[in-house]
Amino acid sequence: MVKLKEHKRETENKAIEKIPLPSKAYIPLSQHIGKICEPLVKINDLVAVGQKIASAQAQVTAPVHASLSGKISSIADWPHPVLGRCKAIAIEGDGLDTRYSILDTRQPEEIDKLTAEEIRGIVQEAGIVGMGGASFPTHIKLNPPKPVNTLIINGAECEPYLNSDNRLMIEKTVQVIAGISLIVKCIGAKSIFIAIEDNKPEAIKAFKAVCDKRYAISILKSQYPQGGEKQLIKAILKREVPSGKLPFDIGVVVQNVATVNAIYEAVYLKQPLYERVVTVTGDCLENPGNFLVRIGTPIKNLIAKCGPLKKEPRKILFGGPMMGIAQYSLDTPVVKSTNGIIVLSESRVSEAQEAVCIRCGRCVEYCPVGLTPCLINLASRKEKWDLASAYGCLDCMECGLCNYVCPQKINIVQAIKQAKTRLPK
Repeated sequence: MVKLKEHKRETENKAIEKIPLPSKAYIPLSQHIGKICEPLVKINDLVAVGQKIASAQAQVTAPVHASLSGKISSIADWPHPVLGRCKAIAIEGDGLDTRYSILDTRQPEEIDKLTAEEIRGIVQEAGIVGMGGASFPTHIKLNPPKPVNTLIINGAECEPYLNSDNRLMIEKTVQVIAGISLIVKCIGAKSIFIAIEDNKPEAIKAFKAVCDKRYAISILKSQYPQGGEKQLIKAILKREVPSGKLPFDIGVVVQNVATVNAIYEAVYLKQPLYERVVTVTGDCLENPGNFLVRIGTPIKNLIAKCGPLKKEPRKILFGGPMMGIAQYSLDTPVVKSTNGIIVLSESRVSEAQEAVCIRCGRCVEYCPVGLTPCLINLASRKEKWDLASAYGCLDCMECGLCNYVCPQKINIVQAIKQAKTRLPK
């Protein structure tokens, strides 16, 4: 692990602010790992906020919901922050923000009577996925195939620039605790750890003020990639997840704080996942901040909100600078996994030509998973996919540290990603 320049001060003390509704929202049909959704609406249909507009008949999937009230204007390919392009449902907003009529809050006594299976059903119907970037459907994670004794709440947020989870922990502490109780009811965990890096003192203070003895607040050293599931488990429990295995194989479930808050909203408020907190920052923006954003809002709206521009943007990233994805269009919409948008100028973007590997071993030394990235890179470039697999490319978490520490500026993680796509499913 390494200590990176954090660049968090610009937004860490800025409270979550609601951004004005976009005039048009573009809701991608794929915002999750699993089967793509099929539209449940057609052009010119009228929809309300929270109405389910697409779903799929599959276990590994998550429905999507309208984030605006208004009229369906198109169902067509549109820029997507991860996939490049994907079919999306466009909603022409009517400005009324009418909420879907069947949505209402649940009473405390009603929540107490909910079974684990009913909570999973609510989470599934709400379209909740991992909001730390993985996008794995949460209802599946709440039903582990093996007994689980430990729950870790991931509030590390180790990527530079990002503060969306930090602000949620500060401003929505009670709601997050309520969401944790719902997860515990589903998985039956006896030990609960809330993991927060030491560069978030206000979040630590907020949880210490409301947590009882059931919760252990684990204050972790600020370093990258501390927020990875396997890294958290090792740091807190001193246990390793074996190669090819998942946390539940050793009796652990890890949930991101934004996902926990979404579970609370789904169960307590009957609110599907149609909005999320996003950090919008970077050296190009005069007024960066943390915003509650409707899913489907184009990034140009967020940049305009944080303007005026101080510098000409050179690169726009969805996510952090280490694992984020550069965008080619300002029409690209916010999706469920969008925790940050970073707008960087020429001075913050370094571009260098790749040189020949000098076998220095730095990528091996710093790899948090214990791989030999240089060898996987070589196998990938030689199209030796079986060899790349033998070197453990599927265990790579794509954190980008190998690229960061490589003195020859070799795009190692990109080669590993390519190898993953070429292996048999």
